[in-house]
This record gives sequence, C-alpha cells and structure tokens, in this order.
Amino acid sequence: MKVTIVGAGNVGASCAEYILLKEIVEEIVLLDIKEGFAEGKALDLTQTTSTLGFKSKVSGVTNDYSSTSNSDVVVITSGIPRKPGMTREELIGINAGIVKSVSENLLKYSPNAVIIVVSNPMDTMTYLVNKSFDIPKNRIIGMGGILDSSRFKTYISKSTKHSQHDIDAMVIGGHGDTTMIPLTSLAKCKDELLSNIVSKDELSKIASKTMVGGATLTKLLGTSAWYAPGASVSYLVNAIVNDTKEVLPCSVYLTGEYNIEDICKEADILVAAVGVPEMVKGSWVKEGCIVIDVGINRIDVEGKTKLVGDVDFNQTLDKASLITPVPGGVGPMTIACLLLNTLNATHSQNEMKLPELGSLLE
Repeated sequence: MKVTIVGAGNVGASCAEYILLKEIVEEIVLLDIKEGFAEGKALDLTQTTSTLGFKSKVSGVTNDYSSTSNSDVVVITSGIPRKPGMTREELIGINAGIVKSVSENLLKYSPNAVIIVVSNPMDTMTYLVNKSFDIPKNRIIGMGGILDSSRFKTYISKSTKHSQHDIDAMVIGGHGDTTMIPLTSLAKCKDELLSNIVSKDELSKIASKTMVGGATLTKLLGTSAWYAPGASVSYLVNAIVNDTKEVLPCSVYLTGEYNIEDICKEADILVAAVGVPEMVKGSWVKEGCIVIDVGINRIDVEGKTKLVGDVDFNQTLDKASLITPVPGGVGPMTIACLLLNTLNATHSQNEMKLPELGSLLE
C-alpha cells in the first residue's frame, strides 16, 4: 500500500512519522513545493530506521506528482497555517486555490485514491474538493472530528484524572471554534456518564476548552499544532487502509443520508448551518415551521454574484411561519453568540467564574 502526503511541514512530517512507526503502509511519499524540503524530511526520517525498527520506506520529492502515482490514500496538508488571533475561516482565500490545484494533480496520477483533507478551513476545503471533481464523495474525507475528539478526551482526562484510554467521547459538527459540538451528555469514563462524575459548570468548561483547543495551541506555539493533528491523520489512514470498521467523526458530504429530509419535516424550529447553497428544500419543511437560515453562500446567476442561504428561500417562504432572509437575517444573533463564546473561552482559560447570563443582558 502507498500513501502520499502533500505538504512536508510540521503536520505532514508528523503524519509520515506516525505512519512509519506503526508500519501502516509499505511506502510513503512526501511532496512539497519548497526545493529539497520534502527530500530532507524523508532522509531524516529514513535515518531513524535502525533505531526505531520499522521497515516501511519513505521518499521525498519537490513538486513531482508523477512520483505519487498509484497512491491508495493521499493526504493534503498544504497551505498556510494559522497564526495567533486568526480563525480557520480566514485562510479560505489562500488555501482554496492551493487545495484545488493539489487535488487536481494528485487525481491525475492516482484517480482511485481516497483523499484526506487536513488543510484549513477543513470542512470548507473538503466541500471544495467534492464540488470540484467528479469522484465518489465517500473518497473525500475531512479529518477534523478525530482531532477534536482527541482534544475533548484530553480535557476530560485532565478534569477527572481518568486515563484517556478509559474515556469514550466524541466531537461532531464542524472543525471550527464555534461549529464543533462536544457530546458532553454522551461522554463516559469507565462506562459511567461524565455528567455523573463532574458538575454542569465543569462540563461547560471542558466543552469550551475543547472548542478553542486549536486556538489555545496556536497562541502558545505561534503557529498551528502538529503532533496531535499528525497522529489523527495517521489514525484515519490506518482505519482506511486496514478497514478497521471503526466509527470515526469526519467531515463528509451528505446527500440525504440518515433520513435527513424526514427528520427536518418533523421540526418545529429548523436551523440550517451547513454551508451548502439552498440545500434545504421547501419539501423538507412542515407547515408553520420556524426556519433560521445561518448560511451565507455566493453563487453565480447569469454572470452575476448572488448571496443565498442554506435554505431555498422561495420554496420555503409560503410554508414557514417565520424565516430569516439571507443576507440580513441572523447577523445580530451571530454577533451575540460569538461574543458569548469569546466570554466563555476567556473565563475558562483564566479559570474565572462565569457571570449569570441574565446579568449580562441587563
């Protein structure tokens, strides 16, 4: 089996190292745009063979995609990393072009490969690859949920003093400071619900720390983290290559799976925040439903750019009792939520007691 990793920086090199140590595949190719950089990383890793005892081979190339041919899995880590104070979303403008070009070159030589997207903003980049290339969507996976779940388990372990190996916990949703959902109500330590072990306040602190886990490390390191991301990628590569049958939280493009249409039809209040233009159709919405459209997407209509939400507004308008327009709908609510999340994170990081919500609204 062969794995290609594009981007020989911190995350890419760490990913290669972990794959080598576990001997997940026979061959790894590191590719980078910087002359000699991937070759140097590959040589450095190769020189650990006798001391660490692995048998897998690793090579490095500078922008030579022909060397990646017939890869079973390709990992895209290329693009600029976050700096302190930056959100993942701020990287869209630069990284979108990089990820699209890299994907095109990889698929030219490995048309049947599974693509793992690591570049930020991860969910958006995964969606971009889905929309840009005509390949099965089950072969395009964003890694974020595994990393976020690992950070969730870390903070649970620190709070409860339980080993991470005894913790069952997962984060779903987007790989973003405000879009991920740590499933605190389902988390367990040694088969006991976390909610029975720690207080509600502590649960909230754990969730808040998890959601800003990446930003915390960026502030400390001056750049994005790499050990845990690299380990998470290698974990996903192993699950794919060895077909481990594990259930792992990932970013994937859905088109009606899990009876999403029927679930939406049951809702009295429907919140759409998927980042897909007009995904929610009028047929998904029951009469009298309140629809909150959080999405904002740019589409081309007759050569002009138009802003639309995640809900097909025209189809839904007559069925919904209330619906937020796009643009001009949830902006004030979004700002309020962002401010509250910032307040939560600040109090959590500084171990301060959070004031009652009512006092903040007075």
